[in-house]
Order: sequence, then structure tokens, then C-alpha cells
Amino acid sequence: MAMKATNQRPTANVLGIEVDAVDMAQALVRIQALLRARKRGYICVAGVHGVMEAQRRPELAQAYAKSAMTLPDGMPLVWVGRWQKLGAMGRVCGPDLMLEIFTRDEFKETSHFLYGGCEGVAEELRDRLLERNPQARIVGVRTPPFRELNAREERQLIEEIAELKPDVMWIGISCPKQELFMSRLAGKLQVKLMFGVGAAFDYHTGRIRDSAPWVKRAGLQWLHRLLQDPRRLWRRYLRNNPEFIWRIALQFAGLKAPAARASGFNESAPRHLQTPQEQQSGDKAYTRA
Repeated sequence: MAMKATNQRPTANVLGIEVDAVDMAQALVRIQALLRARKRGYICVAGVHGVMEAQRRPELAQAYAKSAMTLPDGMPLVWVGRWQKLGAMGRVCGPDLMLEIFTRDEFKETSHFLYGGCEGVAEELRDRLLERNPQARIVGVRTPPFRELNAREERQLIEEIAELKPDVMWIGISCPKQELFMSRLAGKLQVKLMFGVGAAFDYHTGRIRDSAPWVKRAGLQWLHRLLQDPRRLWRRYLRNNPEFIWRIALQFAGLKAPAARASGFNESAPRHLQTPQEQQSGDKAYTRA
């Protein structure tokens, strides 16, 4: 399976989802460049769960297609990329990426807004992050309801972000809710980059125990999470993991085309971010490589 390039950036084709073929260091360099460009967009961190949900939900495939970057959260996506001769590809998981951006000197001027978690989690996460880096600029936090925002709540959030103008908004409301949220509001929120980081809020507040590095390298972090929360997660993994392996086998055998390609995008045009001028004029169109 040949790779595709997006603006000269190599991407792995994982069941029709284009995943940037980067490691953590490369991802951080690109994120810094995106912030300096002063455009607006969002970054997804995709694993097996997200890729499989995108097979069933065209709107999620479209959300991945419109992202500025889609990063490989899990080792299975990295392995697929390496099988496609993308040897530099490495795991870029959401919780680790969040810590890197909060603690590295090159992001010290970056301002942040935390959006997600259960009641009190965002505030606790803010305190934990400030313990690690007292100079971090966290300008606001909000705990959303466990449902879509109604019109009044959405308007309040838009107004709050417009007043605070954070550089980065961290979204921790789980996949696929966070990807659909970012896709829908990317043209409305005055923030340079949104990051969908899933369970990072719970990892960094101790609600989920992190696994050992060797567990992550072996692609077994899903099992570590399953053992912590079997009642909630067993159906997800029982459904997604075997189907992912089967579909990937078919993809590499050339027996079945990937099914997640979103309709209505221009496959020859570059994926891009919005400038503030585009946003103000109501141009919310993104294109996909």
C-alpha cells in the first residue's frame, strides 16, 4: 500500500484515515510552526478506537480529513505506517503530547484553555500542570455537560474563548465526541489550535494509571486500561480490535478498499488551516489531501 503525502508530509493510510507519519519530536516541530503561522485549526490523536469508529460514522472520517494533523496515538497505527515503509513514524499519544507542550521551553509563551473531564477534573488538571510548570499560562477551564452543547451554551463558550483568546484549547471529552466537537466549532472559536486528547485529563489527575513504557511499546496499553475499567471498555475492545486486524489484513492483501474515506473532499488539494480573515468572512471550508 503506497503512502500519500500531504504538503510534502508523508502520511500512512490506515483504513482510509490519513495519519501523519511523525514521531513526537517531529510532531512538536510541526505544532510549533502551526502556532507561529497564527492560523486556526485542530489536531486529532487517533488510535484503533477512532479509526474503527470512522468506518461506521462518515462524519468522524470527515473530521479526521479536515484536521491540520492526525497523530498516531497507538502502536497498531505506527506498525501500519512502518509496514508502508514509513520507518520514522512513532507513537504520539495525547497525554504525553500534552505534557511536552506544557513543559518545553519553546512553548513557554503559549496560553492554554482546558475543556473536558467530569466536574472538578479540569480544575485539578490545571493545578497539577502548574505544579509541574508554575510558569504555564492557563487562562481558563470549563467542564462541559455529558451531551452536545445547546445554543446558549455554545454561544457562551464562543464568547468566553473570544475574550480569553488562548493559543491552545485542550479538549478531553473522549472519541468521537471531541473530534466532532472540534470539526463543528473550528470555524467559530478564536483559538489557534485545538487538541483532542481523550483520556489525558484523567491520566494527569491520577484517575487512570499510566502503563509502563514496555507495555506501550508492545501495543498493550489497551489491555492495561481494560484491566482498570473492564465494565466500560470490554465491549469496545472486543468489537474493535479483531475487526481492525481483519480489515488491515484485507487492506494489505488488496482484497478490500478502505471504507472510511469521507465524501466531498478534494483529494488533490492540500489540507490547510484557517486564517483569522477566512474565519471572520465565514469561510469554513477545509480541504483534504
